[in-house]
Parts: sequence; structure tokens; C-alpha cells
Amino acid sequence: MDLRFLTPEPDRLDEPSVELCACSIWSDERPMRGLAGLLDWRLGARLSALLKTGFVGGCVGEALVIPGKPHVPFEKVLLIGLGPRASFGEGTFRDAIGHLSRTLEGLRVRRAVVELPGRATDAIDPERAITLTLECVGSSAQHDVWWLVDSPAAQKRIERRAADERRRVRVP
Repeated sequence: MDLRFLTPEPDRLDEPSVELCACSIWSDERPMRGLAGLLDWRLGARLSALLKTGFVGGCVGEALVIPGKPHVPFEKVLLIGLGPRASFGEGTFRDAIGHLSRTLEGLRVRRAVVELPGRATDAIDPERAITLTLECVGSSAQHDVWWLVDSPAAQKRIERRAADERRRVRVP
């Protein structure tokens, strides 16, 4: 899987040519932050409306795919629930990234914009997030490119750790 990067800015979301954008939401954090908040703004508060009606709540294991176009350049937007922020840990991260990966595979999406679970609120540090991501899905042939949404400083840390992890895996 090739990794590329985007900063969490409205106009940057228009750059990659991908079918799907994936982000995660907490069950106990409103308004949404990070990519989910940005997408909600671009979608005219459609995500907030779904939360308000209880159609989606951000519970662990919850996933929802909604149409993205014409407000965002993606055909689909995928929301992954993380549960309450206080109970987030590596197990929740692994479950969420696995769920995200399986959902992308089921939808036959090989290229996606992804905000790693918990990164919008620094619930997990960038190095640990990419290490776990590569452990869970890094060698899967089902994923071609993920554009990771994160701050420039975190992007540099992720790039360094990803390069280290790939070197470590290649060494016999």
C-alpha cells in the first residue's frame, strides 16, 4: 500500500482522485472534529443531522456509508464509530482500522482518503497509528493508495515510521 498525505483543509480534499473518503467519529464528542467535522461542513451538516436523529451514533463497530457527491469529490463517505473517547486504546484502533479495511475491500475501493482513527484528536500518536495500520493492512494487496489526512508535523513523523517499518519487514 502506497501512502500519500493531505492536510485537513477544505480545498485539499479536492486533490486526490478517489472514490471514497473515510473518517471516524466518537460517540461522546460533539461537534465532530477533524476530517469528520470538515466533511460535515462540506456536506451541509448532513452528518450532524444523522447524529441528531440517532441514525448513527459513533458506537464501536458502527460503520455507515453515505453519498458524498456533489458536495465533496468522493462518491462515498465512510464513517467508522470509535465509541467513547475515554475508552479508546490500541485495541479500539486495531478494530477500527480492520473494520475500515474490510469495508473498503467489500466495496472494492482500492484508493481512498483516510483519517486514521483517533488522529483528529491526538488520541493516538502518529507513529503508533501508522505502525498498527501497517501491521493490520500494510501488506494487503487489496489497497493501492491511502491519502492520510493529518497535520504536516504528524505527516513527517508518519513517513519516517512507515519507512522504518517497511525496512524492518524487508530485512530477513
